[in-house]
Amino acid sequence: QVQLVESGGGLVQAGGSLRLSCAASGRTFSSYAMGWFRQAPGKEREFVAAITWSGGTTHYGDSVAGRFTISRDNAKNTVYLQMNSLKPEDTAVYYCAARALSPTRVIAQYDYWGQGTQVTVSS
Repeated sequence: QVQLVESGGGLVQAGGSLRLSCAASGRTFSSYAMGWFRQAPGKEREFVAAITWSGGTTHYGDSVAGRFTISRDNAKNTVYLQMNSLKPEDTAVYYCAARALSPTRVIAQYDYWGQGTQVTVSS
């Protein structure tokens, strides 16, 4: 089992920045690929970013590429999502997720999920 706890969400003005954190506990964090997803009210959950267990490869959704950066610190069992140039359409609950194999954009292929953290971007 892997337990995931997100933090760092909040209210920010458009153009601002936030950094989300996802702290993991349980089985060996460094062996898991990690992903960030988000879900806005009335919309389906969508892929935001993912990173390999080593941190050597990252993937981004089209709507956040160039603005968001995913990273990880295996010594701290934590994955981060640096969000810059935020837009009102980035408003959503952000979730981190873990899977034992390579990262993927497919929600159903992740084994463990956090409870989510709210990000609200005002215009």
